[in-house]
Order: sequence, then C-alpha cells, then structure tokens
Amino acid sequence: MKLVFFYAVLCFLFLGCYSVEKVTFKTPVDTSNRKIIKQIKKIYRLKEAEVFASNTFDGARLNGFEQVNDSTAQVIISPENTPINNSAYYAFKTWSSTSKSFYFTFKYPTGFKNRYIPKLKINNQWSIIDSTNVFIKDSIVTIKLQLTKTPITVAAQEVQSSKDVEHWYTKLIEGKENRVHLKNYGKSPLGKKLTVLNIYKNSSKGKDIIVLLTRQHPPEVTGYYAFQYFLETILGDSDLAKEFLNRYHVLAFPLLNPDGVDLGNWRHNSNGVDTNRDWFEYHQPEIEKTVKYIKKTLKKNHSRIVLGLDFHSTWHDVFYTNKSRTETTLPNFTEDWFAGLEANIPNYKVNEAAGNSDKPVSKGWFLYGFNAVGITYEIGDKTPENEIQLIGETSAEQMMKILLKEKK
Repeated sequence: MKLVFFYAVLCFLFLGCYSVEKVTFKTPVDTSNRKIIKQIKKIYRLKEAEVFASNTFDGARLNGFEQVNDSTAQVIISPENTPINNSAYYAFKTWSSTSKSFYFTFKYPTGFKNRYIPKLKINNQWSIIDSTNVFIKDSIVTIKLQLTKTPITVAAQEVQSSKDVEHWYTKLIEGKENRVHLKNYGKSPLGKKLTVLNIYKNSSKGKDIIVLLTRQHPPEVTGYYAFQYFLETILGDSDLAKEFLNRYHVLAFPLLNPDGVDLGNWRHNSNGVDTNRDWFEYHQPEIEKTVKYIKKTLKKNHSRIVLGLDFHSTWHDVFYTNKSRTETTLPNFTEDWFAGLEANIPNYKVNEAAGNSDKPVSKGWFLYGFNAVGITYEIGDKTPENEIQLIGETSAEQMMKILLKEKK
C-alpha cells in the first residue's frame, strides 16, 4: 500500500497525472478519434509532357496528378476525412524538364469547391498568382504557370510548417530571455513538440494571465500572421510593452495542431478531429496537454485568466465574441478594444459577431471555465499582409493600454 501511495505522489508531482476539470457546453461534439486517409508521398511524373509534381514536403497536400492533354494536368485534392468544412487546402511543387506554359485544373470531391486563390513561391518569394492566369468555368478552377526545371510551390495559403513556426519564434525570442521562457510541455500524437512562450518580467506570481492561441486549423495562415504581429508588439521595446509585462503574464501557443499542419490537412489533427471542438472533454492530446499546462500555471502562480484570444482565418475579417460580459473579469474590454481599433486604424470598422458558444470552442472555454473574456480573432483569407500587420500591431497596443488602465 505504501509503495502504491509513493508512486501516486510521484506521478502527481512530476508527471502531472491528474484529471482536468471539464467545461460544460450546450451542444457537445464527439471528438473521439476518427480515421484519416493519408496522402501517398511521391513525385508524380507526366511522362508525355515531362511535367512533375511533388508532395514530399511538410505542409503539402496533393492526392493525385494526371495528364488531361498535352498542355493540361488535373490536380486531385481530397480532405483527410469527412464530414469537414469546405476549406479545400492544397500545396505542391511542380516543374518541367523544359521551359513551357502549362495548365493545372483542380479537382475536388463532390460537394467541395475551390476556396483559396493560389499562392506561388518562386525563387524563395511568395506572391499571389496573377489573376490573368486564373480561369474559372462554373465551379472548375484552372491556372496557368510558366514552368522551368526550378520547382514552383503552388499552395492555397503560404506554407508555414512546424519547422517554419519554430524558426520564427526562435528568432523572435533571441535576446529576450529575460522575459520569454520557452517551454515544450508535451508532444502531439505524431511526436511533434507542443510549445508555449511563457512571457513576463521579473516574477509571474499573482499576475493576471492572457492566453494567445493559433493554428488549430492548419490552413489558417493569415490568422497566424496576425498572431505573429500581435506577439512581436507585446515583446517590443516600447515603454508600453515593458510596463505591460511588469504587470501581466502572457501564455502564447504558436502552433496547437502541428500534426495537421505538417500533414497538409484541411482542418483536423492526425486523429481526424477538429481540435476547436474539444474544449470540454479534452479527448485530443493537443488540447488535453494545453489545458493541463494552463491550469498548472494558474495554480502554481495563484493567478487567473482575464482574456483569451484564439487566432484563426475565414473568408473575411471578423471577431467572434461572447455576449456574456457583465460578469466577466473584464466587463468593458470588448467594447473598449474595438473602439480603440476603429480610432487608431484609418477607415477601419470592426466586424463583430456576438454569441455565446454552444459548441465546445476555445472562446467558450475561457468564458465558462474562467469567467474570462474569450474572443476568436479571425483574419480574412484575402486580407493583405500590410493590413494584417496594422491590425495585429494596433490590437496588441490597444489591449495593453486597456489592461494597464485596469491596474491603476
């Protein structure tokens, strides 16, 4: 009996083997594992045309490549499983043995259609395809490319793999070790690192916490870019940022679904599940371990969460908010924040969609689990990067100003 008790204590202290309290939602979602269909990683060759296509890189999505005629190939794209949102993601490299113009027609399963305008990576630079090289007939999309022996990457959104994300945050925190503490708090089902940037100055004890999340859905890169600019502003050298981190503690999670990102999934993780429907029973390891880490941090520092922002992408810019605010830790934050954005971004009007979360998404978890403000921060698929930067930086500045007023 004593030995069993001893091992139980060790498990609790060192391995974090304890259950995490669940959060109740009106409309639960089954987030148990579902089978996915993995891509066959290969280099496709159209023998007659001597045109090639490859999905042999992280973040690729190409399920088939077939020649239609002497100048056209059919690009076959399928999701990891169904049912699934119409977020038809694709990413592949293509080249030819000789320089030539060539056409690529996208084929999706019945019921799905093209969502994203193709992005091209040529000579290590990303750009949006020229509209004169895009041809749409009914729901069929064809693009024209000028091929050479040097591969072109064609993708629904700019590819940002787990390695790209790690490269970004590693560079970001260089020289900032006095306020950024990098922690690997677990692994995904495929063994990829789950990482948090634990941000504060001096001590974290008793400081109110802001949680930042992103990349629950793999293709949602524009939201991830807003997260980058938001976090870079918080970690800047301005007096505002320095004062803010003296008073607050930020937990920033730069990649919640590394498996789905590297597999080139449309929406789900490697277990075939939408992680942003798992914020109640925590069936998926990515969410379970993230929740455990957050709750351990709260308990250790005797802190509370006051704000949670989850960065996503959709067809247009929108902030999904909770209607319940008066009893939260920051009852006036949402209105003040949006007013600050409109006052400091020229010709900008906040697009808000308010509604308490029925399904178990992160913004509802912040509200129901912690009585904190929870917001899903969505950036449009087509929002230009200069606008993403302005929105990301301004929203961080306004958040810091509002929260600092709370402390006075």
